[in-house]
Amino acid sequence: MDKIFIVGNKPLSGEVQISGAKNAVLPIMAAALMVKGNSKITRVPRLKDTFTMIQLMEIIGAKCDFTGNTLSVNGDKINNPEAPYELVKTMRASFYVLGPLISRFGYVKVSLPGGCAWGPRPVDFHLKALEKLGAKITLKGGYILAEAKRLIGCKIGLDFPSVGATGNILMAAATAQGKTIISNAAREPEIVQLCRYLNKMGANISGVGTTNLVIDGVEKLNASNIEVIPDRIEVGTFLAAGALLGKIKLNQLNPKHLTSVLQQLKKAGCHIVETNNSLTITKANSIKPLNIETKVYPGFPTDLQAQWISIMILANGKSKVTDNVYYDRFSHVPELNRFGANIKLKKNTAFIEGVKEIIGAPVMSTDIRASASLVIAGLAARGKTEINRVYHIDRGYENIEDKFRQIGADIWREKS
Repeated sequence: MDKIFIVGNKPLSGEVQISGAKNAVLPIMAAALMVKGNSKITRVPRLKDTFTMIQLMEIIGAKCDFTGNTLSVNGDKINNPEAPYELVKTMRASFYVLGPLISRFGYVKVSLPGGCAWGPRPVDFHLKALEKLGAKITLKGGYILAEAKRLIGCKIGLDFPSVGATGNILMAAATAQGKTIISNAAREPEIVQLCRYLNKMGANISGVGTTNLVIDGVEKLNASNIEVIPDRIEVGTFLAAGALLGKIKLNQLNPKHLTSVLQQLKKAGCHIVETNNSLTITKANSIKPLNIETKVYPGFPTDLQAQWISIMILANGKSKVTDNVYYDRFSHVPELNRFGANIKLKKNTAFIEGVKEIIGAPVMSTDIRASASLVIAGLAARGKTEINRVYHIDRGYENIEDKFRQIGADIWREKS
């Protein structure tokens, strides 16, 4: 199992090219299963999750060619609408095949999902929505079976604006008979891109970017091409490192995707220069402690909660971070405390008392974003840090050590 080592407390300076978004490409890949012909997806990050999704698509019958950052998918011979436990257990996003496959075949068998180790993230939203669309859902041997000759459009109100459920409903409803209206829909940039891709394929979705999506079902979709949007969570991760350690320019991104994060970084004392497709952050002389709460988009993202805590542990005073999206997403807290941070947890809030310095330590990754917070802490800490179980990082970050090395970090990987 690989380990990442960091000798920290070194200034960072330089430019980083941002990769395509993991959370955008996975549903797009699933959508490509809905059609025959060739779909070309560019700016695809080479991540563990991307390769897992390709493996799943090939089991289903798609022909995939992944060269560089371009993925070509041929859907002519898709004939096996089943997603096995071996793959779904490692990555929750594989559940995205549910909507596309029932749309195309009228039948799908998908294992209950796995993925990151924190918290119950129920799939009820997905299943209730499919039932409303007319699918018969049964649970057998840890697998979900969904059947419908043709889905029928309806009104679906989500109790919570789930990104995964919104994506699955969009794909299922795109070829349903009649009109589907999703209220309280997710409106993250990744959902906006999925809507635009489906429309490019011939779907009829309106209200894109709002919490009310209207899908007028069409008879058929056609293969299409798309470039994946930049990864706003990767941007936020490098911004967190820059807030503590130097001056970093991040390229090929969309600053509008991070408005709430940029506001907080400026309040914390960082200097930020923004263009249409780049951000330059200069570290704060002294980090001001701030209280933040995660919210659904356009609020502060839960996927940057851990990285934000890694800034606040070095703030000049007390702060608190509340996660209103996933209440128990705090497995990084005991690991950050191993660096000498002073964080106490109460329910879904981390209470942080800033310290003057942190010291490198052996720590363990528990999920994708928790891993990123440990990298940031290791970069800011005095001495050597050893991060174990880094396969979590590889699920969500493309070449993270290489990118940090390019801007001056003393970071490397060893195979054990």
